[in-house]
Amino acid sequence: MRASDPLPLPDSGAERLLGVGRMRPQWPFYWISRVNQRYADTLQARLRTLDLDVSRWRVLMSLHEDEQLSVSEIADFAVLKLSTTTKIVQRLAQDGLVTTSPRTNDARVTDVRLTEAGDLLRLRAREHAEAVLASAFGTNDADDLAGLNELLEKVFDRLGDADPASRRGRK
Repeated sequence: MRASDPLPLPDSGAERLLGVGRMRPQWPFYWISRVNQRYADTLQARLRTLDLDVSRWRVLMSLHEDEQLSVSEIADFAVLKLSTTTKIVQRLAQDGLVTTSPRTNDARVTDVRLTEAGDLLRLRAREHAEAVLASAFGTNDADDLAGLNELLEKVFDRLGDADPASRRGRK
């Protein structure tokens, strides 16, 4: 043990999962982080041609499956801080890509909707995202992708269960 190493923790079961030896190649969060960064960089390069960044794309895609969402709901779906989402929505509104209005039954909530121009841009951006998806998973079948999504969802849920503070909204 090196002097900078922390004291050993109680058995967490990690050795059973990872084995003994080098940690990096077996550590799943190493790969999750690397894949996420490579995905973001690849998508960003493609979206740049549409004058979009990944965060703005996430907001537009969040609005695709619902007619309208609150800024808080968008922040949750897009995995962005509420303050960041608010700024992005304001810029998208200035650009004519979304409209905002107070929710009819609760004026404290701001609802956001795609405009026709926003939906068109979302469609064009989705083509780029689908190309990245095909590049990353083109040789896998739908069952492989479904299995990966199922596993990632379980990990996400377990991390939330392990740290109740992580379930609180992003501020």
